[in-house]
Amino acid sequence: MSMTSMVVLGLSIALVLLLLIAFWATLRQDRRGRAGTPPPAVEVAPAESPMPAPTSGPMGAPVAAPTVPPNLPGRASTDYTDPRTLHVGDKIEVHGSPARVLGAMHISWQGQQWTEFLLRDGARRRQWLSVEVQPGDPPHLVVLLWTEVPTQGMVPAKSMLIMEGVEFFPVDRGTAAFRSEGDTGNPDRGLLDFADYRAGDGRLLSFERIQGRSWTASYAQPLPPGSISVIRRAS
Repeated sequence: MSMTSMVVLGLSIALVLLLLIAFWATLRQDRRGRAGTPPPAVEVAPAESPMPAPTSGPMGAPVAAPTVPPNLPGRASTDYTDPRTLHVGDKIEVHGSPARVLGAMHISWQGQQWTEFLLRDGARRRQWLSVEVQPGDPPHLVVLLWTEVPTQGMVPAKSMLIMEGVEFFPVDRGTAAFRSEGDTGNPDRGLLDFADYRAGDGRLLSFERIQGRSWTASYAQPLPPGSISVIRRAS
C-alpha cells in the first residue's frame, strides 16, 4: 500500500471515530435533558366542603319558623293564635265571625304535609281552612280560607282553564293520602286527587275529589296573622 493510501485510510478512520464520539455525546445530553424536566403539573380541584344536612321535622316536614310577631296590634301582651294548634270542636272567630271546627283532614303529598279544617259559621255555611308550612328561608306559614264554587261538571284541565270569566293557570296537581278526624263527611283514610291553579292577579283556585267521587272546586282567600282567634277550646 502506498503512503498516500495509508494517509487517506487513517483520516477516514479518524473521521468515523469523531462522528461516533459526537453522536454519543449528543444522545447522552438529550437523555439528561428529558430526565431533568419535571412532568407537567396536574390541576387538582379543591375539595368542596359537604353541604349541611337539611333540618326537618317528623315525617320529613320542614321545621316551622316563628309564624307571627308576638303582639297583636290593639291588644297588648296578647299573642296571635297559631292555626296549627286548632282542634276539632274548638269554637273560633275568623275575621270576627264565629265558627266551629267540625273536623280536620291531615294530608300528605311528596313529603309535604298540611291540614284542612272544616268550619261551620253562624249561618251554618261550611268552609275549609287550610294550614301549611311551606319550605323557604325561613319556612313560612300559609293559611287559606276556601269557599266552594259551582263547577257545573267541570274537570281540572292540564292547561289553562276559565272559571267565571277568569283565566287560571296550573300550579300543582297530584294524588295525596289523607286521614280524617271528626265530622268531615269523608272516609277515615283514603286518597285525594287535587289540581291547583293561579290567576294572573294572584287569585287561587283548587279542584279536589276523594277518589270515587266527583270534583269540587273552591277559591282561596289568604288570611293574615291575627285573623283567627279561639273563643273556647274543645273539652
